Amino acid sequence: MNHLTRRSLLSGAAALGLTAGAGAVAEGQLVWKSTDWKLADFHALVSNPARVKQVYDVVQIGGGRFLNNVKNSLNGLEFGFGVPSRQIKIAVAMHGPANMLNCDDFIWSKYEIGAWLNVTDPETGKPAVRNLFLNSSKAAGKGYSSPDPNSEDSMYQDTSMQALRARGVQFMCCHTATEEQARMLVRTRKLTQTPEDVVKEVLQHTVEGTLVVASMVAAIALLQTEGHYTYITV
Repeated sequence: MNHLTRRSLLSGAAALGLTAGAGAVAEGQLVWKSTDWKLADFHALVSNPARVKQVYDVVQIGGGRFLNNVKNSLNGLEFGFGVPSRQIKIAVAMHGPANMLNCDDFIWSKYEIGAWLNVTDPETGKPAVRNLFLNSSKAAGKGYSSPDPNSEDSMYQDTSMQALRARGVQFMCCHTATEEQARMLVRTRKLTQTPEDVVKEVLQHTVEGTLVVASMVAAIALLQTEGHYTYITV
């Protein structure tokens, strides 16, 4: 005779931390549902009517070299092939270590991201406590001195995320990667915060204009199959 009653099953699950409430506390929200994020904003990106659409799949920071590739795509399409800038849409899908480039300086400083991901600040020679790839050096100054795309002092040669965003590039952050990285930070830094506390703080300090998606690998698939974005990884 099977003596497993509903009560005994629930009691056993509770002891193992498998009930819904215990699971939420133990595991956090590793998987977002469609109602948990700005799905409509992603659909708008997928259905963007631009003539040329490209998605960059970026995992490694690599000194930010991928940003130069994005800049070259924009310049090559606009000037070399005569595609109007309004007819170009580039999405940058950052996950893995590159996901942290979506965070502002507060996160980089508080969680010592440079030391964690081996990113050195060239100004100090020490692990970066600021997002080196985010802000344009022209932002706080008088701006660009030349409209010539061949000039190093033009907008067209600025590889900062800020400048590329101003040119219409959509940077994306992966929620799954953020959850996984929060757990790693708590473990390696021996933090007293819960992983979900870290995730909440990271999302609060995600750069304005960044699109946080539920899963980057899934987002890339939809951009390709439904949005007809061409795929490139660097």
